[in-house]
Amino acid sequence: MRILTVVGARPQFVKAAAVSRALLKNEKIKEIIVHTGQHFDNNMSDVFFQEMDIPRPDYNLQIHSGSHGAMTGRMMEGLEEIMLKEKPDYILIYGDTNSTLAGAITASKIHIPIAHVESGLRSFNLRMPEEVNRILADRLSSFLFCPTSQAIDNLKREGYDNFGGKIVFTGDVMFDAALYYTQKSEETSKILDTLALKDRPFILATIHRAENTDDAQNLSAIFNAFADLARECPVVLPLHPRTRKLIQSHNIPTTGVTLIDPVGYFDMLQLIRNSMLVITDSGGLQKEAYFFGKPCITTRNETEWTELVTHGYNILTGADSRKILEAFQQMRDKQITSDDNLYGKGDASDKIAQALLQ
Repeated sequence: MRILTVVGARPQFVKAAAVSRALLKNEKIKEIIVHTGQHFDNNMSDVFFQEMDIPRPDYNLQIHSGSHGAMTGRMMEGLEEIMLKEKPDYILIYGDTNSTLAGAITASKIHIPIAHVESGLRSFNLRMPEEVNRILADRLSSFLFCPTSQAIDNLKREGYDNFGGKIVFTGDVMFDAALYYTQKSEETSKILDTLALKDRPFILATIHRAENTDDAQNLSAIFNAFADLARECPVVLPLHPRTRKLIQSHNIPTTGVTLIDPVGYFDMLQLIRNSMLVITDSGGLQKEAYFFGKPCITTRNETEWTELVTHGYNILTGADSRKILEAFQQMRDKQITSDDNLYGKGDASDKIAQALLQ
């Protein structure tokens, strides 16, 4: 069996690493990896392949700039050529990025079955490009691999039982990766020493969603909250180059915030594990906080990971300084356990490999 995997952004590298390990266990499977180039900064791309022992991509389209339409179109053009050449049995796509959508549309046009990892997630906000991407990818997929029971409920409510795709509960492959790579990250990461954070409480923050970064008022409100929080403990913020430019262009002060360059997965695992609390607008980081028992504040008005909010592990604040500060006081001492297995038992990748072979 030949499987062509499409990846292009940081969370996809993490997920692909977990699934690739499962695929490599079976000599009947040949995986071909295509990197679209969506994340082109070395710290956000190449380093993941190096430290996580993911096979180097067989192809790199190097498409990393332009509008949503331009990037997706160029990806489709490059992917179509590769798919026609490689003739895979399945296209494996992850999550909700432009790379995901490009892979789904291209494969559907030339009648190659699609397997979507992280299917069924919904934020119910169609203004988010990610929401559009995940809905369209689901609709075109033959295998819908769901990380949560809520994802399955979403698909059934939308009528996916009638569309011919196979809905499979797997659990979350990011949980697989976190379990597998934690010890290695402890042995290799030096980030806590570099930032002088060992045995010090700190807040880990990330901001990258367009709804926050492209809105000067939202971005300013978030950094005002960070400035207040930094008076109590350090706020560490790995910053995407694009966000850094927007902060500068809007003249937004970053008082008290420790801005660092994007970090590799192992460094991020150590930052999460040793933080007191996470503030983010990232979908993946909301879950990773839960994996390591950390409370989370999400600077969005909705989330695709609704179970975290329902269980009280995550608070949605939007880009509202007052709500962020109130959530911090509410969550700072909260004890969180992952014993309820919201995202499975760490065997999602094996379940995906087994389903594809059936």
